[in-house]
Amino acid sequence: MMKIRHKDTSKPITFTYKDEIKKSMEFLAEDPKTVFLGYGIGEGTNKGAGFFADVKEDQLIETPVAEGLMLSMAIGLSLEGYKPVVFYERMDFLMNAMDALVNHLDKIAGISKGEFIPKVIIRCVVGGKKDPFFSGTTHSSDYTEGLKQMVDCYVVKLGDPQQILKIYEEAYETTKSCIIVEEKDNYAETSEDFEQIQ
Repeated sequence: MMKIRHKDTSKPITFTYKDEIKKSMEFLAEDPKTVFLGYGIGEGTNKGAGFFADVKEDQLIETPVAEGLMLSMAIGLSLEGYKPVVFYERMDFLMNAMDALVNHLDKIAGISKGEFIPKVIIRCVVGGKKDPFFSGTTHSSDYTEGLKQMVDCYVVKLGDPQQILKIYEEAYETTKSCIIVEEKDNYAETSEDFEQIQ
């Protein structure tokens, strides 16, 4: 967690990883063409954790637990002029969408000789690795470096909280698809925070 001070007051402003992600979702949602896809985004822990709490309901598309379908829908929406953001609550689950990612999202522009250029932001989370909140071996894998070798999309792992909004602003502006990787261990500053996001 990083603290800075206002110019006009002695009170510190705190930038937390989780808060900056929420702020980034709200930034993306300012464009009415942005839609968010995933399971649990309109209800359950992901909305409850606050990431989508201030996003309009008509911008949230609740999906079944079908990772390939989620990304395929996002590609289709993109080709219709929407700006989809797909949320995978564990990076491991993105592996179930590899056909849509590697053979479709990443190659449609080349296959169509530039006639169709889908643009999708993929937001995925590396599950917790710290005890007592270890997410398990099938829920805490980090494939960031492997994905950089496999696709032409931008692949970025979030680090410094002060850079998170800037990264999402750049992801919004670029014409290329982006995979933005979070680490769940960075969501919480205390064990009490961890209890709230489980």
